[in-house]
Amino acid sequence: MSEEKVFGMKAESGRWVFVLLGLLMNICLGAVYAFSVFRGPLEKPLSEGGWAISATQSGLPFMVFLAVFALFMALAGGLVGKWGPKRTSLLGGALVGAGWILSGFAPDITWLTIFYGVIAGGGVGIIYGCPIAVSAKWFPDRKGLAVGLTVMGFGLSALLMVPIMTTMINSPSIGALGAFKYLGIAFLAVLVLLSLPLRNPSEGWTPVGWSPKKDKSNGSLVNLDRNQMVKTRSFYALWGTYTIGCLAGLMAIGIAKPFGKEILGAAGYTEEGMAGILTTMVALFAVFNGIGRPIFGWLTDKLSPRRTATLSFVLILVSSALVYLWGASSPILYFIAFSVLYLNLGGWLAIAPTATATYFGTSHYGKNYGLIFTSYGIGAILGMLLSGMIKDHTDAYLPVFLPVIGLAALGILVSLLWLKPVKTVN
Repeated sequence: MSEEKVFGMKAESGRWVFVLLGLLMNICLGAVYAFSVFRGPLEKPLSEGGWAISATQSGLPFMVFLAVFALFMALAGGLVGKWGPKRTSLLGGALVGAGWILSGFAPDITWLTIFYGVIAGGGVGIIYGCPIAVSAKWFPDRKGLAVGLTVMGFGLSALLMVPIMTTMINSPSIGALGAFKYLGIAFLAVLVLLSLPLRNPSEGWTPVGWSPKKDKSNGSLVNLDRNQMVKTRSFYALWGTYTIGCLAGLMAIGIAKPFGKEILGAAGYTEEGMAGILTTMVALFAVFNGIGRPIFGWLTDKLSPRRTATLSFVLILVSSALVYLWGASSPILYFIAFSVLYLNLGGWLAIAPTATATYFGTSHYGKNYGLIFTSYGIGAILGMLLSGMIKDHTDAYLPVFLPVIGLAALGILVSLLWLKPVKTVN
């Protein structure tokens, strides 16, 4: 039992401040989910202030951002262990701010992809795991809930950022490139300030009245390094299921508006009627993405990662099947299914980090979750390629849900058979 103080309070109370700091940091980091608001202005003709680029080109910064984000999570995972969360977070926050600011000076899509996709994306990859690792270590008794609340800001970010970005872009004195600059300055200041208080608990600290033996999360009570982790079946089960969960969720984010137009068009809505409905729906989807994180984090604490993962895939399978079989012209089924898909994407961004800490311990958390997080990048790329290829070949988005149904069934099987705690390490 420790008398450790956090922000002048008993650690059991003060540790919640770290969750709040992480949530606020993730609101800045999750602004990538609102990148679509920049695409239209950049695609405009030169005479209208745009770059006259194609839809494929305008999506490059977003795709590269997600890929570099995942890559840097893996490469920089060890920095948290070497430097501590504060110094690592300061480096990542500086790169995020610099990437956004430099994007405001980009002369073309190539440089925007470098500044935004590579520099800002790399910065997010470095900083993202810091508040998560801090929350996991301060909350050994409630890892799922604490991590879920920490990353909730990433999912809610688009809901908050879209109106801000849209206002700035539509302002004659700011515009799209100006928005990158001003947001970059704001993100730099906020992330640096919020990084300063981050720290881990003292070695051996545990909450009063709690001990590992009383933990109900079915954890293995081991601490594996990355080399030991990759020798376990649980690692491959977690990596594979995380890939499937992210693929389904990020695919839904990528096609939410165009697929919604297909559905509303088939239901007889006019172009004018569609615009307002889709804007409202996509905003609500962002709420589901955000709240999915604490909800599934809490469920992971209560049910175990394996059972929560299985539940997630059942929801993905059922919602995708509803749309594929009966939702071709049903706005109601579209809204229900995509709400569930967004909820589950948020859910996996709580299930996976919680499972990493539960199954493999927190001593090497930064490196371990960094490697597991590569599945997010793979899921993002596969989800976008899958939906794009199917749309090109069938001229519709509805068939996209057929492989998602099959992958969700595979996820259920893998979760039940192999997503289990590590009991022994050779």
